[in-house]
Amino acid sequence: MLSRKNKRFILKLVSLFSVVRGYNILIIVLAQYLTSIFILAPDKRLSEILFDPNLFFLVLAGVFTIASGYIINSFYDSEKDLINRPKKTMLDRLVSQNTKLSIYFTLNFLAVIAASYVSFKAVVFYALYIFGIWIYSHKLKKIPFLGNLVAATLAITPFFAVFIYYGNLAPVIFVHGSFLFLVIAMREMVKDLENLKGDFAQRYRTIPVMYGATTSKWLLSLLAGLTVIPVFFLINHFKLGYMTYYFYGSALLLFVFLVILWQSKARPHYVLLHNILKFIIVAGVFCIILLDASVVLHRIF
Repeated sequence: MLSRKNKRFILKLVSLFSVVRGYNILIIVLAQYLTSIFILAPDKRLSEILFDPNLFFLVLAGVFTIASGYIINSFYDSEKDLINRPKKTMLDRLVSQNTKLSIYFTLNFLAVIAASYVSFKAVVFYALYIFGIWIYSHKLKKIPFLGNLVAATLAITPFFAVFIYYGNLAPVIFVHGSFLFLVIAMREMVKDLENLKGDFAQRYRTIPVMYGATTSKWLLSLLAGLTVIPVFFLINHFKLGYMTYYFYGSALLLFVFLVILWQSKARPHYVLLHNILKFIIVAGVFCIILLDASVVLHRIF
C-alpha cells in the first residue's frame, strides 16, 4: 500500500504531466522524427537520422520549450480554465503556482543548454521561441485574429527548427506546412468557441466574445475552404503514395466538421469539433509513413 505522502507525490506528477500536456509533446516528437525521415532527409539512412545527436538536441530543446510554454499558458489562464474546465484545473492546481514558475524557468534554461549543443543560431532560435510563447500567453492571446494566428504559428515552430537544420527547400514541405497551419488555426478558433464562457467572464477579447459565434463560424468556414488549395496541390502535383487517402479522408472530415459547426450551439458541440480537428492532426503524423511504407526497410543499412 502506498503511503499518503507517496500518493500525493504521484498525484502531483500526474498533475504536472497534465499541465505540460505530455501526450501532445510525445506526438510532436514523433512528428519531428517522421518528418525528418520521410520528408526532410529522404536520402539519409535511417540510422543517421535516429542517432543524429544534433537532431536529438534540437528536438529535446523543443520538448523543454513546449512544456514550459504549456506551464506559462496555464499560469495566465488559471482563472479562465477554472470556469471552462473545472475538473482538469483542480487536478492541475495540485502543483502550486510558485512551483510551476520554478519549473518554467528551469525548462527554459534546459532548452537553451540543449540548443547550445547544436549551435549559437539554435540558441537564438529557441530564445526567440521562448519569448514568443511568453508574449503570446501574456498579451497576444487576448487580441482577436492576431492571437489565433500567433498560436497557430507557435504550434508549427518546432518543425521550423528541423526544417532549418536540414535546409530542405522542397515545395512539398511548404504545401504540407500550409495545410497543417490552416487546420491548427481552425483548432485555435474552435477553442475560443469552446472557452467562450470563461473568456467572457475574464474579459478576453477573442473573436466570439468581440464579434459573436456566427462570425467565428464564417471564419472557420473560410479556413476550411482554404484547406482545399493545399490538398488539391498535394494530391495532384506531388507523389504522396498511400498518404493521398489521408488527404481525401481529411477533406471528408472537414466537410463533416462544417455540417456540425453550423448546427453547434453549446460547448459539447465545440468539444466534438475540436476533437475532429485534433484527430486530423494526429492522424496526419502517423500517416507520414504512408508516403513510402517501404522506406524504413531499405534505409536501415
